Amino acid sequence: MCDGPARRKVGIVGFGHLGQYLVQRLQDEGPWHGLELAFVWNRDVGKLQGKVPVSLQLQDLGWFPEREVDLVVEVAHPCVVRDHGASFLSGADFMVGSPTALADQATEMRLREAARLGGHTLYVPRGALWGGEDIQRMDDRGVLQGLKVTMIKHPDSFRLEGALRGRLGAGRAVLYEGPVRGLCPLAPNNVNTMAAACMAAPSLGFDGVQGCLIADPGLPDWHVVEVEVTGPSGERRDQAFTVTTSRRNPAFPGAVTGAATFPSFWSSLLACQGHQGHVVLC
Repeated sequence: MCDGPARRKVGIVGFGHLGQYLVQRLQDEGPWHGLELAFVWNRDVGKLQGKVPVSLQLQDLGWFPEREVDLVVEVAHPCVVRDHGASFLSGADFMVGSPTALADQATEMRLREAARLGGHTLYVPRGALWGGEDIQRMDDRGVLQGLKVTMIKHPDSFRLEGALRGRLGAGRAVLYEGPVRGLCPLAPNNVNTMAAACMAAPSLGFDGVQGCLIADPGLPDWHVVEVEVTGPSGERRDQAFTVTTSRRNPAFPGAVTGAATFPSFWSSLLACQGHQGHVVLC
């Protein structure tokens, strides 16, 4: 068990299902991993009552420097990343649980610069992305030629904006297919896996990585994520390196986040040990 000053202090921003899960894990297991829960913030502070000690409730995100945390974990909404991400990075490492916010180029550049200037790390959790490290290694070597992420969920699992709302119907439907940058503002709570893929593959980025969003009423309790990776051609030009994965994640009907993604986020949090001014997939 880790004690004393070696503990990293962690603040949780957002107290939905995922935020509650991370808070509970920190309270139950944090000390064994050298971690300490420093604060919890939620837009509706009433949801914290009776669940989070008053001493750990942060009333205003602008007051976070007073808690002297080492890591801020956002699991609230992309607007929190946009409005407060750079401020978080000025004083702590920052794990962005809503990476769809980074589809806004100004937000991404602002956070990258804040990490560089502050010497802190911008962490992007892999979430439901399978093979993120392999994608990243291919991108680093300059051999990643193409990347497509397809997400298939029951219509009740989607929280859509704008024109996509009207595309949900009684049958299976392709809601969107194209660059991930155009999809993120329309499904900000549903396509964080695609955004993580874009951050894992900066040579392609949000404009080069392709996303496909499908509503399927025949999947009431599953979230399916398919990843298609294309690498360099062989000696024969009609051949190319390809990898296709399919991840089936059990999910409660209507849930935005699948069951297996919760422990994945906890693993990502444990990996946030400080990488000094970089952007890191975790």
